[in-house]
Amino acid sequence: MKNRRTTPGSTATTCPYCGVGCGVLAKPDAVQGDLGHPANNGRLCVKGSALHETVTGHDRLLAPRVAGHTVEWSEAIDRVAEAIRVSVRDHGPESVAFYLSGQLLTEDYYIANKLAKGFIGTPHVDTNSRLCMSSAVAAHKRAFGEDCVPGCYEDLELADLLVLAGSNAAWTHPVLYQRIKASHRPGRKVVAIDPRQTATTEMADLHLQLRPGTDTLLFNGLLVWLHDHGALATQYLEQHCNGFEETLSVARACAPSILAVARGCDLRAADVERFYRWFAETDRTVTAFSQGINQSVAGTDKANAIINCHLATGRVGRPGASPFSLTGQPNAMGGREVGGLANTLAAHMDYDTPGAVQRVADFWHSEKLAAGPGYKAVDLFEAVHRGDIRVLWVMGTNPAVSLPDNARVREALARCETLIVSDCVAQTDTTAFADILLPAAGWGEKDGTVTNSERCISRQRRFLPVPEGVRPDWRIIRDIAQALGYGHAFDYQEPAEIFREHAALSGYGNGGERVFDISALAKLSSTEYDRLQPVQWPLTGGNPGAWLQTRRLFSDGRFPTPDGRARLVPVSNLPPGQQPDARHPLIVNTGRIRDQWHTMTRTALAPRLFAHRSEPFIEVHPKDIATFGLIEGALATLTGHARKGFTGRVRASPAQRPGEVFVPIHWNRQFASSALASDLIAPVVDPISGQPEAKFGVASLRPLITRWQARLMLPAAGGTALDATSLDYWSHQALPHSRSWWLAGRRSMDWREWAQQIFAREPELVMQDSARRRFRAAWLTGNRLDGVLLVESCVQTMPDLGWLDDCFGSENLTPEQRRSLLAAGSIDAEPTGPLVCSCFQVGERQINQAIEDGAASVEALGQRLQCGSNCGSCIPEIRGLLAKSADREPA
Repeated sequence: MKNRRTTPGSTATTCPYCGVGCGVLAKPDAVQGDLGHPANNGRLCVKGSALHETVTGHDRLLAPRVAGHTVEWSEAIDRVAEAIRVSVRDHGPESVAFYLSGQLLTEDYYIANKLAKGFIGTPHVDTNSRLCMSSAVAAHKRAFGEDCVPGCYEDLELADLLVLAGSNAAWTHPVLYQRIKASHRPGRKVVAIDPRQTATTEMADLHLQLRPGTDTLLFNGLLVWLHDHGALATQYLEQHCNGFEETLSVARACAPSILAVARGCDLRAADVERFYRWFAETDRTVTAFSQGINQSVAGTDKANAIINCHLATGRVGRPGASPFSLTGQPNAMGGREVGGLANTLAAHMDYDTPGAVQRVADFWHSEKLAAGPGYKAVDLFEAVHRGDIRVLWVMGTNPAVSLPDNARVREALARCETLIVSDCVAQTDTTAFADILLPAAGWGEKDGTVTNSERCISRQRRFLPVPEGVRPDWRIIRDIAQALGYGHAFDYQEPAEIFREHAALSGYGNGGERVFDISALAKLSSTEYDRLQPVQWPLTGGNPGAWLQTRRLFSDGRFPTPDGRARLVPVSNLPPGQQPDARHPLIVNTGRIRDQWHTMTRTALAPRLFAHRSEPFIEVHPKDIATFGLIEGALATLTGHARKGFTGRVRASPAQRPGEVFVPIHWNRQFASSALASDLIAPVVDPISGQPEAKFGVASLRPLITRWQARLMLPAAGGTALDATSLDYWSHQALPHSRSWWLAGRRSMDWREWAQQIFAREPELVMQDSARRRFRAAWLTGNRLDGVLLVESCVQTMPDLGWLDDCFGSENLTPEQRRSLLAAGSIDAEPTGPLVCSCFQVGERQINQAIEDGAASVEALGQRLQCGSNCGSCIPEIRGLLAKSADREPA
């Protein structure tokens, strides 16, 4: 462990975003990377660097609410307990359900699972991790006997061949991506398997831009090719694995030749063969896979097809050689450890494991333990919709945005007899339906632990005071458990007590059958718990600081299965659940973007995180832009089978395959009029894992024809409700000094009358040109700017708004600023253009100017402008600008 370079008043804690699990040194007004944390060694991405900008918000939930009215905690707890008690009495324990989140700390997760399954007696406890990681969980169990990631981050650096399957790590796991890039060396190769060109494929030696949904075919073909070319570890298979012959037979039936694979995947046969040859020739190979594999109706099979190839070559749990699941959320792994999924119990025990139900019941001293699995996420909300589940408690997540068939989920939430929501944000798409709102502590206010993608447990430490009226999740759950009469089992006074119990359960009745074992931590004192350094499971030994850790699993060929052998799993090529047709000809891919996180309840508070992609968008291949009559930069609408639309700006992108589009998952009804990616996704799920197929929807696409486009800007402080009845499109964006909205519509507008509802007075400055459909107005109080409205016929004529935002930051406008307001810019101002580097706020025009001035490389631009010198996620875009500049230069 490296020594931490702390700054006065900083606290060593963890980042709350992706599954990399970076360590940070945090203060209320500043965050820096923790040099002593093994996950990131001091690196931070732009989201991590902006953490201190997202710790507070004007929409903070600060007191319990029942039926929309603020109440005392005692009343809120009594109301929750009474709703649960009555539902169990009248309809049985299975009428109650919990929906949890990978944003919860392990201690929160543990106590919620214990209350629900162990004492209320309901098995219906699931988590939003179902949406991102459950296929990997199911694949691990089928192959290894337990949900275990065999490798560690170091393996991604040691590998001589790194295969990235369904992962845009440059944007979704940026610090890990930087570790991979920093470890590049001569002879090392990277293969990217992704239907899109992304920031990650930029570093690939080979990009297999396959047809969506054909990953199983590709890896089945690999297994067949390895066998036919004598590249299998036959002795390893004989000694340590079952199921090879049947698996090979099924794979051969699906993928008999390279030509069959190339045709099915829509790839060049030479590229397929090159990948297969590299895999065969390279002993140190890691295949890292993420949402592009998991979020599929065949996600479990795809993951097992990958694992099959690693088992067949003996590349599991060896330095630089393993399959590696990249977890999506900061504590999805911790939730898996404590039984946060509906089909698991706790401590990696399952309902179908002989003796497991009784073992957990004995440990918890419970007589009501749920006897079998509960509903997985999609089925859980369907049960709410039909009335089987009458009380639903949602913690720290936003299912009204994230789940497929969104309209039906919202109907379910509206129908729910009692919807309880614990959150730190007052207004989300989900809290709008809540009968009882419970104010929970946010990141920076909580103490506990999280576990990252490489099985590393880190301490989350509080560095902010908990606001009055707010409670951490574990305490909320404890208080309600006590109100239900279970105080004897929930007498916790601090998170350390919960962690000790969780650790003890991992070793209870565990004679080595379960790999997950952290019982060495069960006797940590509160002081030792507070000082706990990042530590990877499993652990043995009893002296704090002197445990024996296992960096890699299964290196000895022994697996936690009844016979100690791994299993190769026969998998066929199951097609996606929906297919394009004449009415819905386009395939829709959804995913994360670089600077935003989930449904933006936190990242939207940081203006610089909005600058890279300020509006919802639709990435479309240039051929499809022509086919569908679109204009780049104009608005268009995707419509799926549910007849719900996603409206966003058209972005021409040759990175897309023709016939396919990409939309981001982050926008919701708090930030846009119609930009829910989940509206385009049908509720088809993997039959094994229950994970929805979020990477394959179908839709039609048409332009949104508008008469006008507008930008409304107001001061950053305050709240405003827009009259959206006359708007066909709106989206909201936070700027450094102002709040702003993009607006668009098809009908004629009386802008003075419309603005009267916002400002209740006439503007001080007005410019109107009816022939050009232009209207510009500014509202002032003295020399302080109160608002600006800019209306144009199309967005392409909208001025750069950075200068105007600076005017909102001025308490006393200068005469020149006042004169230039309706021009929306000073003659002397130098607009930066579209943002490229969020870390240092460097725009496209600045970069192009520096290129013209002679900065002809990424390194030179970094020295001059700093762009690309921190998290590096913008480097592919910088390379693109360099390439465009080179193309413009005369030969």
